[in-house]
Amino acid sequence: MILSIDIETYSSVNLLKTGVYPYIASPDFQILMLAYSIDGGPVGVIDMTCKPLHKWLIASLTNPNHIKTAWNAAFERLCLSKHLGIELPVEQWDCTMVRAARAGYPLQLGQAAKAMGLDQEKDTAGKALIKYFSVPCTPTKKNGGRTRNMPSDDPEKWAQYIEYNRQDVVVEMAIRDRVIDIPVTEFEQRLYCLDQKINDTGILVDVNLATNAIQIQESYVSQITQEAISITGLDNPNSVKQLSSWLNENGQEVEKLRKEDVSEMLSSKELAAEVRRILQIRQEASKSSVKKYEAMLAYIGADNRVRGLFQFYGANRTGRWAGRGIQLQNLPQNHLDHIELAREVVKENDEELLHMLWKSVPDTLSQLIRTALIPKEGHVLIISDFSAIEARVIAWLAGEQWRLDVFATHGKIYEASASKMFNVPIEQITKGSDLRQKR
Repeated sequence: MILSIDIETYSSVNLLKTGVYPYIASPDFQILMLAYSIDGGPVGVIDMTCKPLHKWLIASLTNPNHIKTAWNAAFERLCLSKHLGIELPVEQWDCTMVRAARAGYPLQLGQAAKAMGLDQEKDTAGKALIKYFSVPCTPTKKNGGRTRNMPSDDPEKWAQYIEYNRQDVVVEMAIRDRVIDIPVTEFEQRLYCLDQKINDTGILVDVNLATNAIQIQESYVSQITQEAISITGLDNPNSVKQLSSWLNENGQEVEKLRKEDVSEMLSSKELAAEVRRILQIRQEASKSSVKKYEAMLAYIGADNRVRGLFQFYGANRTGRWAGRGIQLQNLPQNHLDHIELAREVVKENDEELLHMLWKSVPDTLSQLIRTALIPKEGHVLIISDFSAIEARVIAWLAGEQWRLDVFATHGKIYEASASKMFNVPIEQITKGSDLRQKR
């Protein structure tokens, strides 16, 4: 039997900012309704604000011989696991979103249906209904000061929401019918299950390090902003318009103040001392060195683990994973001297010592991001990576023998590529060479 389902939920936690795990951990999390279909039959909807789940449906959800399918099935699986108080094994779920992604379609239900040219389309009125019933509302005099809209507050909208929920299952099944004949190998299915277990397990965060890193960065930016105000006399030196005018008035022609523009201006040896310092402050203040620490604290659970950080088949044309939340696939490298000491200084919240021992506070905090992800007590994290795996496989697929020869010998593929591109002897291209970066 195939059970197709879709749910609508409520939680005061912002799903987009935290991911599903903190969302369902909220004390006020609730499944509002569940739409279902058995083996492609008519779609029924259970209004769970006034009715419990049918016993036969609970039996089906827990039956290992019944396939449960949904669009982004992880959401339904996790929400229903929380509601029922049991773990629903991922092996019993078949994600239609992943099936569509394997076929090259978008990861959004409405976009996938549109791309397929289906007669069944997602109800576009859903965003307003979700905003009304599924997230907290602002208390006003008009709504009686309430912070949440209930079905009784607008029965007509609630009836529309039920139909919206029903239509999502109709669309999901139509998409599934379109891609069901595209074979999924046993290995691919095992990989999906492994992905879900990795996301469910998560990784520990050093909360003290992350919290102090944010505080130190905020304090440092406040200090250098005050310094910029003192030098320029501007009300808001972070304003591109104000700062551009000041720079022009002080002999530095400016059209834009993008990151690359500031770096280019700082490369000049003829800058006035005050102009150079202001540009350095601009560069330091714009570094997003704490964004990932903030994401860690947003995604963190009661056990100090962050979960749901990978999207299986996030790149739907290559099958590569995509990052979510902290974006673990894009962490800054760390080449910091005495990195353990730097960690301890931040954990002690000693901003003055940090500034004294290391040249740049934002850069130091950025290089410590990886170290905020920690193993549980008595364990270690083993870090490994395939060496230039994509470059090797693509070279083999493309029949580029010279690249394969490089990998089979000295392995310096970046240097060899730059050498061929710019007609420069490979010996002249060192690890820090600009040509190596441009290859």
